[in-house]
Amino acid sequence: MMLKVGVLVAVAVFLETVSGTSLGVVYTEGGMVQGENIRLGFRRHMDIFKGIPFADIPGRFEKPKRHPGWDGVLKATEYRKRCLQVNLIMTDTRGSEDCLYLNIWVPHGRSVSTGLPVMVWIYGGGFLAGGSMGANFLDNYLYSGQEIADRGNVIVVTLGYRVGTLGFLSTGDSSLPGNYGLWDQHTAIAWVHRNIRSFGGDPDNITIFGESAGGASVSFQTLTPHNRGLIKRAISQSGVALCPWGVIKNPRRIAEEVALKVNCPTDDKMAACLKMTDPVLLTMAGTLSLSSSPDNPLVNNLVLSAVIDGDFLPDEPTNLFHNAADIDYIAGVNDMDGHIFTGLDIPSINAPLVDTPIEDMKRLLASYTKDKGKAGLDNAYSTYTSSWESNPSKETVKRTIVDIGTDYIFLVPTQAALYLHAANATTARTYSYLFSQPNRMGGIGRPYPSWMGADHADDLQYVFGKPFTTPLAYWPRHRDVSRYMIAYWTNFAKTGDPNKGDLSVPATWPKFTNTGHQFLEINSKMDKRERKRGGKKQVPCISSVHLMR
Repeated sequence: MMLKVGVLVAVAVFLETVSGTSLGVVYTEGGMVQGENIRLGFRRHMDIFKGIPFADIPGRFEKPKRHPGWDGVLKATEYRKRCLQVNLIMTDTRGSEDCLYLNIWVPHGRSVSTGLPVMVWIYGGGFLAGGSMGANFLDNYLYSGQEIADRGNVIVVTLGYRVGTLGFLSTGDSSLPGNYGLWDQHTAIAWVHRNIRSFGGDPDNITIFGESAGGASVSFQTLTPHNRGLIKRAISQSGVALCPWGVIKNPRRIAEEVALKVNCPTDDKMAACLKMTDPVLLTMAGTLSLSSSPDNPLVNNLVLSAVIDGDFLPDEPTNLFHNAADIDYIAGVNDMDGHIFTGLDIPSINAPLVDTPIEDMKRLLASYTKDKGKAGLDNAYSTYTSSWESNPSKETVKRTIVDIGTDYIFLVPTQAALYLHAANATTARTYSYLFSQPNRMGGIGRPYPSWMGADHADDLQYVFGKPFTTPLAYWPRHRDVSRYMIAYWTNFAKTGDPNKGDLSVPATWPKFTNTGHQFLEINSKMDKRERKRGGKKQVPCISSVHLMR
């Protein structure tokens, strides 16, 4: 009997394997493409396409153009180079100008998928660095869409876009209008809208999502009039268009500084000279200065980003939220998003045995509030120290500095964007979150202090399912967090409501409205708290005043 069962199982597995579902060769507007088909489990397969061109090799400081197409079948099985950019320590460059490619993950069950929701990822990196595949360790790419696609039953797309000087340098006029990286993103989104049906996707149900500069990019893509009708939903993680680093206030000054570095004139011949300059020299001329202090915080060095060009961004972002009136929107931050920045500005906050002078905090506040003058500084200082004791502890001072950075760089702008989205919404829904899973490097004998919360970019590993991809590197609680985030994110992509979809969630996420500015706190204790409270999680009401602490 057992032998018969074994034979039947073997036959079933064999038949399932040889008849595995696959799209095979897919026809796109540029030509035919074929990816790789992998088996994920019983009657579960996935087609993965890497390196599909969505535009031609871009002209220097020009908008992207349609790809001319190709003959035969394009083998889309390898990631293409990221766009030309500085390396992590900013001593050299990597990448190529030939970089406008995207990657697609398509899950299948018993039959080939059709009409699936589509999630398009836009990476972060301060508009200076990053790639569609993300960081890589032993071929484990951070932005692999496999876990999200498989667990959430959605199509995942990741795209490349120009960064640094080549993506965002602008003279502030028509000679070098800027926003080339944002145009790349838009072109990729439009390509997905035109072609994704051939991959089993629903072109009328596209969700864009991104983190940091990618989160701000998502915000910009919802605000530009050029995406009308292309995007149904959007998720901004730790970045919105209103962030102080989101829009360059004086692009001409930055362009002249770059021109001088590459021996170009700063008169009316500047643009022509820059267009003929070696792209590596141009890229190196746009490096970020990593030397910072309370008087010159790192965030002020992020000088290559979007500009009000009268085209992609016809006005200040605050005046463009009517363009997102029908786009469902999630936006949120990590509870210590500002730590990575303030830790460079004031290194002593990460030294538990070293005092951080209160004067350093005042200097940082003065830098953030310089447009408000002394009255602004005094008001901010009194706000952040109102709950202090007469002799605050080392930890209190250090945590307050992180709060200040988090609020200024990420949280308050995100709250403002949520208010504006909710106020302008017609059919759209608005949701707010706070991610607070503690950083895994915090504690005694580790690089970060024991009070460390969720640092900038800590959410990425959970959204992309790394606790499942590399289980030995994580605890069960981390898999819980990843499961929760993938459920909320993909439910939202399917229905516009993170609570409703194919995956169960640990707590109800309330809408953010003009009268109820509610949010969801995401961490590994959500499920336990839910059980303790009989399944009725109390979600606190929060306002931007409270979030200023």
